[in-house]
Amino acid sequence: MATVPSYSPSIWVRMCHALPRFDLTMQMRDNVFTPDSWEYQQTLLVLSSLSAIALVLSLLVVLSFLIHYCCCHRGDAGRDAEEEEEDDDASGGHGYSGKKGRSICCVTWVSVAAVTLCCVAIGVGFYGNSEANDGMYQLTSSLLTANYTLASIDLLVWDSVAVLQRSVSGPLTSLEDVFGGNKPALVSTRSCRRLSERVISLLSSLSLGRGVSSVSPGSLGANGTDSMVGVLTPAPPSIAPTLTPTSTSNSIPAPFSPGWAANTLMVNEDYRWLSYVLLLLLDLVVCLFILLGLAKQARWLLILMTVLAWLALFLSWGSLGLETATVVALSDFCFDPNSFVINSTHFNTGTSTEILDYYLTCNRKMTSPFQQLLTQSQRALSSIHSHLSGLERDALPRFPKAEKSLREVQQILNVTEGNFHQLVALLNCRGLNKDYIDSLKGLCYDGMEGLLYLSLYSFLSALAFTAILCSLPGAWRSFSSDSEEYEDSDSESEDPFTSHQDSKRFLQWQPWL
Repeated sequence: MATVPSYSPSIWVRMCHALPRFDLTMQMRDNVFTPDSWEYQQTLLVLSSLSAIALVLSLLVVLSFLIHYCCCHRGDAGRDAEEEEEDDDASGGHGYSGKKGRSICCVTWVSVAAVTLCCVAIGVGFYGNSEANDGMYQLTSSLLTANYTLASIDLLVWDSVAVLQRSVSGPLTSLEDVFGGNKPALVSTRSCRRLSERVISLLSSLSLGRGVSSVSPGSLGANGTDSMVGVLTPAPPSIAPTLTPTSTSNSIPAPFSPGWAANTLMVNEDYRWLSYVLLLLLDLVVCLFILLGLAKQARWLLILMTVLAWLALFLSWGSLGLETATVVALSDFCFDPNSFVINSTHFNTGTSTEILDYYLTCNRKMTSPFQQLLTQSQRALSSIHSHLSGLERDALPRFPKAEKSLREVQQILNVTEGNFHQLVALLNCRGLNKDYIDSLKGLCYDGMEGLLYLSLYSFLSALAFTAILCSLPGAWRSFSSDSEEYEDSDSESEDPFTSHQDSKRFLQWQPWL
């Protein structure tokens, strides 16, 4: 397994990656991350369908309890009434005792325990949502930093090509006109032109496959730098743009861009985070108002919360299915990310495998794929500098008019050499490889852990709402009995002429009457 240095798959990634995979025909499939393959998508569908099976089982359990409360208790109504009268006579007053009291107490405690489990699940969900958001933030930050580095490389290349092109069409042409009668000076000037065109050709071929078309020596005008800087000016990592070609007439597909990926992930992550926050708040509101309804014995509030509990149950099992498929797919990617990035045609468009392997692995034993190009460019720039020094020493005393053009060429050469040294530093694999490792750590460590916690939240909340829906009918039954007894007691206390049975009992206990 080829992994990048200082990154290794976590234990959770290994465990999820080791899960068996079956397609829709229940045939075993491999666990290589190939999201474009229909066979691989089938394995994710099968894993996510397990939550649908669990949802059906939950519905059957709730339905069985509803049948039990609606049908069985109707036949036992008379028996319960006789037992209640006997229990009341034995207790000497109103209140719950015996079998009914124990049943109501059991229903109440089951509801409270289910609500408590739901609150624990909500806490786990908030933590998992925060962890997943932190992982995505680290991923997008690393991608934007990499995009900033690539934008800086492209800007340095375009700027160097533009200023060299301007020197060829401007000062060097003037020097040739001035040194027309001096053959050695003319040869040196033409050598500078040839070497400048050579550097332009070499730098124009330098591309990391980011959708920017190559530059030909004649494609830029005198102020080519100004025309390109507006398109390729690098921005800070937080707002680094995705570089696009200057011409849209090209039908070549745009390669993968870290800036585009970061912007897309940020938008999707905002919606994902907000969706989970709303789901968690819904569960929290349902749990709190169920407790309030149990405490206040408000049937209308429990009926409303029952409807919302049904909605929360479906959302919990549905989110668990999505989270299961996402966790498994992410574990497959994080187990061997280099193979997918190198072999994927989406990432590989316009970028050679050698360049990708150099930046993804960044092994000290590997040589840069740009080493030969940079070496030839450096030698050409050194030769230009030598020729200009010779012209300044030998030809300038005899041709004073050439001083201005010669100074302009030297100034352009200094700018080009400064850009070249920055370009060599940016093309080193350490910077981009660090961004790649940071993005993997954010996605495969924090992001994976957050998704696992969210899966645990969905499972616990689904169990809690199943228990709540099973226990609430018993609470409604106890509330109706309580309300009737409460109304009977109020009517008797307000109308003393209707309590004949209590008056007879009172007279029987008076020995002097």
